[in-house]
Amino acid sequence: MTRAADDEIEDSAAPLIEHLAELRTRLIKCVVAFMVGMIICFTVATPIFNFLTAPLCQVLAERGQNCDLIFIKPQEGFFVAIKVSLLGGFMLSFPYLANQMWRFVAPGLYKSEKGAFLPFLLASPFMFILGASFAFYVVTPLAYDFFLGFQQFGTGGEAVPAGDPQNRPGLSVVFQGSAQEYLNLTIKFIVAFGLCFQLPVLLTLMGKAGLVGAEGLKTMRKYAVVGILVLAALVTPPDVITQVILFVVVYGLYEISIFLVGRVERKRIEQLKAEGAWFEDDDEDDPLLAEFEDEDGDPEDREGRS
Repeated sequence: MTRAADDEIEDSAAPLIEHLAELRTRLIKCVVAFMVGMIICFTVATPIFNFLTAPLCQVLAERGQNCDLIFIKPQEGFFVAIKVSLLGGFMLSFPYLANQMWRFVAPGLYKSEKGAFLPFLLASPFMFILGASFAFYVVTPLAYDFFLGFQQFGTGGEAVPAGDPQNRPGLSVVFQGSAQEYLNLTIKFIVAFGLCFQLPVLLTLMGKAGLVGAEGLKTMRKYAVVGILVLAALVTPPDVITQVILFVVVYGLYEISIFLVGRVERKRIEQLKAEGAWFEDDDEDDPLLAEFEDEDGDPEDREGRS
């Protein structure tokens, strides 16, 4: 009896060990792919960094200033190259990382679940790139234009003679930026907007799983507004322009998410009706179905139920 119980425990433990071994193998492959991408980007870190400085250089050129960044510490140049390599390596290896994640998860899904999950897996990197591009090409130039508007230029360009304060020109306070500080702020913009653009993907996936509903999201609007305002204050620098842009964009994505979740719910109701798994008694208690039938339902059927 004990021998049979031990065999049953060993049989149930074997699949778990196999899954853990497969997970370890795929994690090792992901780490190797990330390291390869990081090494490749490290060899071209300077051109990548020059590309990332384009928004700042554009703003400085409009003000007639040279686009010069400085290193204020001896090791700063090395760490700038490492950060550029980390960002570039992740983006370069992301398709392979996503493929490894999908190949690990897919065998445990039904065919219908695979068909439902795969579009979201493809939409996620697209939305991240869309958010990162919006941050880089739209938000970042506006933010740096705002920040650099606080420079002060002197009234004269001559050197000030020692001990002659009467001939001193106006005080000049001009931008001499640290390369590392600039890179940190730019990456923060890119990552923040890239993650915020995942909101429709996340909420639609949760709606497809039945975890959230369109009506619930509508009732949570006021809390969403407060949460988005707090998020904008945390992930952006303390300037009103950037915070307003992030709030408008994220709240717009929230409204789009409500529309997408509503569509997912309507399709699920149609499928349940087609399969005969939807009962008429459920109609009266379902506000979504009432709204759905107001738009697409049969008026005679609604009159008969009323």
